[in-house]
Amino acid sequence: MTSRSLKIALAVSVALNVFAAAAVGAVWVARDKIEHRVAEAHKPGRREPVWDVIERMDPAVRDQVKTQLRAAAMQARPDFDEARAARREAIALTGAESFDPVAVAALLERSRASEARGRSRLETGAVETLRQLSPADRKALAPILSRHKPRRDARKPDKAEKAAVPVAAAEARP
Repeated sequence: MTSRSLKIALAVSVALNVFAAAAVGAVWVARDKIEHRVAEAHKPGRREPVWDVIERMDPAVRDQVKTQLRAAAMQARPDFDEARAARREAIALTGAESFDPVAVAALLERSRASEARGRSRLETGAVETLRQLSPADRKALAPILSRHKPRRDARKPDKAEKAAVPVAAAEARP
């Protein structure tokens, strides 16, 4: 073999080894992510999404449950809209030149009260819907009374966190 062919063979060998190492690394990372997701799904207290449970119900019951839960959500929607509007107004007042802490506190209180009214309407509708179901269906749908959304992957920041990072970085600059 000539030195040129040896150099070509060496370059091909290095390229194949780099490709193989990258493939092994990708498989390892993917396997780790899958194992993490499976472990998260099997943590105590962790359940599948409620809408997935509803989709597996008997079609007649499923349609009734969906209709009733949507109706309760639509009744609560104005309260949640009012809560968001009051909070946006409080944020706007906070950023204004003249800061009025009393007005901001009042808007935040109004926002909390509106949110509590909306939550109450949602929960009342959910309880009424659950009252009409069989014990097995009630047990499966009990998580709808939870006050918290299912946890998202902690490694991925949500939109609010992504938006907050540049602001925090800008404030840290001299």
